[in-house]
Amino acid sequence: MIDITELKKNHKTQYLADQYEALLRQEAEAHALLAQDKNMELLVADELNTITIQKEGIESQVAAILESEKEEEEFPNEIILEARAGAGGDEATLFARELIEMYSRFAESQKWQWKYTDDLSIEIKGKDVYKKLRYETGVHRVQRVPATEKNGRIHTSTASIAVLPIKKKVTFVINPTDLEMEYSRSGGAGGQNVNKVETAVRLIHKPTGIDVRSTAERSQAANRERAFAILSAKLQQMKEEEESKKYAGDRKEQIGTADRSEKIRTYNFPQDRITDHRIRQSWSNIPVIMAGSIGKIIDALQEGVVGTASEE
Repeated sequence: MIDITELKKNHKTQYLADQYEALLRQEAEAHALLAQDKNMELLVADELNTITIQKEGIESQVAAILESEKEEEEFPNEIILEARAGAGGDEATLFARELIEMYSRFAESQKWQWKYTDDLSIEIKGKDVYKKLRYETGVHRVQRVPATEKNGRIHTSTASIAVLPIKKKVTFVINPTDLEMEYSRSGGAGGQNVNKVETAVRLIHKPTGIDVRSTAERSQAANRERAFAILSAKLQQMKEEEESKKYAGDRKEQIGTADRSEKIRTYNFPQDRITDHRIRQSWSNIPVIMAGSIGKIIDALQEGVVGTASEE
């Protein structure tokens, strides 16, 4: 039985709730007519049959919408993807930027919308974005000769990637007293307003020390809202990581742990080879992949069954 009150609270099902409610009134009127005049039985029966068919049609539509919302809640169509330089100094920072550029170009190839939220952080919106990119979380290692290396020595650097789903419903409640908020002027390109108005927002969650910064929006209020969404996503992910580690021993077939400290992939430039350690597969043609053609790696991760990550 459809809960009309609940459906009216959802903008996606509100119009169906109104239609269903109207059919219930017609159904009640038909039964009342039949109770008054038994000679109307055949006519009323036809009307009730039509109403039943219409109700079933609405119930099917509602079920499809609610199932779609359930799917979107598990795999949101909006994420924050951020990079952080690890070991390796300037080379690590350069690699982190290259990874962000790689993902932004992949987003373009998927017809997803994306924009920078900070220097090494982008927001991506589009169908199946989290479903496809969720396994990119972790440590990415690069082995190559830096441009500044005069002796031709291969250096190893790392950058970590975090993929944060922006969910409509979060279970982590943020206490306003735990937040510290700072405002500043947005840097970079953006017109004369950029340097005159303090639109950039930085939020600090004092209990955990996590801080986020949003500069992409044009108004302070919009950046504050975006920063809060990013912070909520980070705290939610932290909570889920802590819970998942409790049961890590029971998850032998899982692709990673969504843990930023787990080494997942190596980009070996001298040998023109990218290796994903979780599925033990390698790909060549690094320049093309770094230009955004990571679809084959994404697909392999979707299909792969992962055992214990191997050290290389």
